[in-house]
Amino acid sequence: MPSTNTGSRCVNARLDPADRRPPAVLVDFDDTAAAQNVAELLLNRFGDPTWTDVRDRFRQGELSLKDYQEITFRQMRSDRSEMQAYVQEHAHFREHFAELAAFCRERSAPMCILSQGLDFYIQALLDISGHATIPVHAVRAEFDEDGGRIVGYAYDFAYPDAPQLGNSKALMVRRFQEDGYHVFFAGDGRSDFEAGEVADTVFAHRQMAEMCREAGIEYTPFTDFGPVLDSLRHYVDRLK
Repeated sequence: MPSTNTGSRCVNARLDPADRRPPAVLVDFDDTAAAQNVAELLLNRFGDPTWTDVRDRFRQGELSLKDYQEITFRQMRSDRSEMQAYVQEHAHFREHFAELAAFCRERSAPMCILSQGLDFYIQALLDISGHATIPVHAVRAEFDEDGGRIVGYAYDFAYPDAPQLGNSKALMVRRFQEDGYHVFFAGDGRSDFEAGEVADTVFAHRQMAEMCREAGIEYTPFTDFGPVLDSLRHYVDRLK
């Protein structure tokens, strides 16, 4: 049976018995769906040695996440195929991710990756793990014709009036809600918090969990996808 890892909070605390909307599961990638921060995995292996200085400037508030990412990945000393192969060899999904994906497929419940990371490395791990058809809403890295270097970035999920902020996970959560879904969201970082503010059922760890506690947002802690799967099963059972 999946581990619950719920601590003192109830897995289904936010589930309203009157809510009859079909579920959708939206999951962050780095340090959430993936057990590793895959972006940093690649930067440690192929990045310019100064990439950690750029990260420090981001953490100090001098750069946006969008700027930090664009600067560091443009300096990568590798091509797309080599980086994807490295991801497939060294990264893996958290425990029970596969069971969650299978349950969503069986119940025709949408499941998507929401990330401010780059699509090419996310897709690499999905492909090697048998989850190639899970949609990815992430930053689209544009490579040159040979796939040798990144020449641009496309932000397909940004607020039209705030493109400088890059992709917004809250925007995607709201789109699913507008389409009539009860959104389950799982994340770990600062960029996930905005999604946690608007999602219907929230799963958080690391920095996102701290931010949710400080803001009084109800959430379920997790270290694997057992709690998400348990909560989703309970919700679906109520809809029968």
